[in-house]
Amino acid sequence: MQETYRILVTSTSFGKAEPLPLQRLKECGCEIIENPYGRPLKEDELISLLAGVDGVIAGVDQFTEKVIKSSNRLKVISRYGVGTDNVDLEATKRLGIVVTNTPDVNTEAVADLTFGLILAVSRMIPQSHQATREGKWERFIGRGVYGKVLGIVGLGRIGKGVAKRAKGFEMEILAYDVKKDEAFAQSMGVSFVSLDDLLMGADYVTLHCDLNPQTKRLIGRRELELMKKTAFLINTARGGIVEEEALYEAIKLGKIAGAGLDTYVEEPPSKENPLLELDNVVTTPHIGSYTHESVLEMGLSAVENLMRVLKSKTDQPY
Repeated sequence: MQETYRILVTSTSFGKAEPLPLQRLKECGCEIIENPYGRPLKEDELISLLAGVDGVIAGVDQFTEKVIKSSNRLKVISRYGVGTDNVDLEATKRLGIVVTNTPDVNTEAVADLTFGLILAVSRMIPQSHQATREGKWERFIGRGVYGKVLGIVGLGRIGKGVAKRAKGFEMEILAYDVKKDEAFAQSMGVSFVSLDDLLMGADYVTLHCDLNPQTKRLIGRRELELMKKTAFLINTARGGIVEEEALYEAIKLGKIAGAGLDTYVEEPPSKENPLLELDNVVTTPHIGSYTHESVLEMGLSAVENLMRVLKSKTDQPY
């Protein structure tokens, strides 16, 4: 007889565009508890929903120590996405709760969006689109991307994907990373430099590092002061890597040319977030991994990770 598992799905997009992962959960004998709010859950909301739950397909909700301690059956938190910065890993480790993620499935999708934002901010595509729809015929003068200098902060999977795309634009590529893949750098003509040298030399600075205590607010006032006045900052990684107040000030005062943002300190960002008011900031709602191909693979991987842990606890094969 197949064992039944109670699974809380907090991710607001899991199984929506591509239903197969949700079907796979049901086929595995899972009773599914859906997110009733349609947004990332708050601490007290998570606590109220976790009672009697065996596993979670988690979005960007904050799994704090208080949340994790409140669970009485939880065995696994399967992140529907890359990062685990929203999960208190020390608390899960103490309680023997396994945390998994899907790090390899969204590389190309995020790299695509990164370059989309580079082009959008450079050529003022959103402004041109809106003006044309309004019946105007304005000629927006943007900046060329071809042959410029790209600075990549974090040359991991996604950073490498962006570097490959940049070669098609014959860009000079600078990179900063604490772990240097010299073989890749040599094959792609990437130069490893210090963070300061990257900021001073790049026409586009794009962030692809994890959010951790070392990278939190990595880009603040001092760093933004180092950038060219004609440079753009692109962030498809995590909002907390950038000091948003400093970024707003730098753009507002013309210290840098603008930004392309897919991630924010608070998600969704408050309507009062001043960055949303700036014409030379292109914003998207954390859609880096949201392609049909990526969400399908990400969903299936999240289910596979979840069931592997649950079955291992009961010695049943998956």
